[in-house]
Amino acid sequence: MEFMQGQRTETMVAVAVAVVAVAAGAAYLLLRSKKPKGCLDPENFKEFKLVEKRQLSHNVAKFKFALPTPTSALGLPIGQHISCRGKDAAGEEVIKPYTPTTLDSDLGRFELVIKMYPQGRMSHHFREMKVGDYLSVKGPKGRFKYQPGQVRAFGMLAGGSGITPMFQVTRAILENPNDSTKVHLIYANVTYEDILLKEELDSLAESYPGRFKIYYVLNQPPEVWGGGVGFVSKEMIQTHCPAPAADIQILRCGPPPMNKAMAAHLDDLGYTKEMQFQF
Repeated sequence: MEFMQGQRTETMVAVAVAVVAVAAGAAYLLLRSKKPKGCLDPENFKEFKLVEKRQLSHNVAKFKFALPTPTSALGLPIGQHISCRGKDAAGEEVIKPYTPTTLDSDLGRFELVIKMYPQGRMSHHFREMKVGDYLSVKGPKGRFKYQPGQVRAFGMLAGGSGITPMFQVTRAILENPNDSTKVHLIYANVTYEDILLKEELDSLAESYPGRFKIYYVLNQPPEVWGGGVGFVSKEMIQTHCPAPAADIQILRCGPPPMNKAMAAHLDDLGYTKEMQFQF
């Protein structure tokens, strides 16, 4: 009798231990899967402190802004952007959209790569910013919505600073082990020095050779150059982007003249409106 009672006690203890272990595991998975709350407000501007400013070229700089805590996420859906508010040289308020090059997985910070133009109103604000200053930001903004696997492949046509949303989307796709989407990017600039994020783009192409291809196009290439020359042509799109199909999409982002020309090329090549998206 005592032997049976001992067995029952041992069984009950074992069951209790198993229940606790399962509960602990479930709690751990819940905490792991729970995303940090985003810091953005779509209706009101919020202030973020500049903690690092690094000059990349004579007119391009990378700005790193701190989020409230080291584990905070910005809360920006893939392919969407933020509105930044500042003052131009005359002291007038100016608001302009920018796409961070960081993702929500980059906790505690967000980064902007900004090309500053001589007459640009918001460019003046960024040029004058010093570490310790605050930037007013509102968001998220944008029509682009992405779910892993929604297309088999993306073709991307980017010009100049239009690379930033493409870079953000590409990073999100490639760094997700559950996403097998392929990305084919054509990136156009005037000179070699104008290419933004080249080191990061080349690193992605090297790390994911089967999923990410990039083709650079320059209007004024150096003497030794292996990429495209001139403007992005229909032939370049045919060669370096996925052919028209129901399960592909071509994304566009560049200066207005380029966007207009690319839309005409895509129409001529048989890409339907549903296969195209312009940031």
